[in-house]
Amino acid sequence: MASVNAAAIRAADTLLRGVGGRQVLLRTPAPAIPNDDGEQLGLSTPQFQDFPITPVIYRRIRPRLPSSVAATQSPAPQYELLISATAVNALIGSQEYNSAAKLFNTACGILIDGVLLNIESANYSELGGAAYLYRLLLRAPQALRT
Repeated sequence: MASVNAAAIRAADTLLRGVGGRQVLLRTPAPAIPNDDGEQLGLSTPQFQDFPITPVIYRRIRPRLPSSVAATQSPAPQYELLISATAVNALIGSQEYNSAAKLFNTACGILIDGVLLNIESANYSELGGAAYLYRLLLRAPQALRT
């Protein structure tokens, strides 16, 4: 079954690259390091780390409206990010997370073209008990919603 999963991972990687796969940045909090310059009251300035993830597919999706929402109301735009399991597994190993769920729950968001998008949900497709493709549902910050 491992060879079937490896084939699914290779197929997903090829598909993501073939349809214009791009690179995005996963922003995570960095450990706070005390610094004497400019810190007061013993509080450390929050730091962040950006990790490149490739190949991914990024696209805008139409949110489904509940029947109770009037047609005149425009919901906030949502985006979908399809990520290679190869990239996620490499990041999990290098940053010592124990699962992709922990990685995405800890992350501050995804940085795409200079805009930090919030991760609303993360799920995956699996074959043989192992993930080969991750799907993140993203939402733009309130200030950028139209």
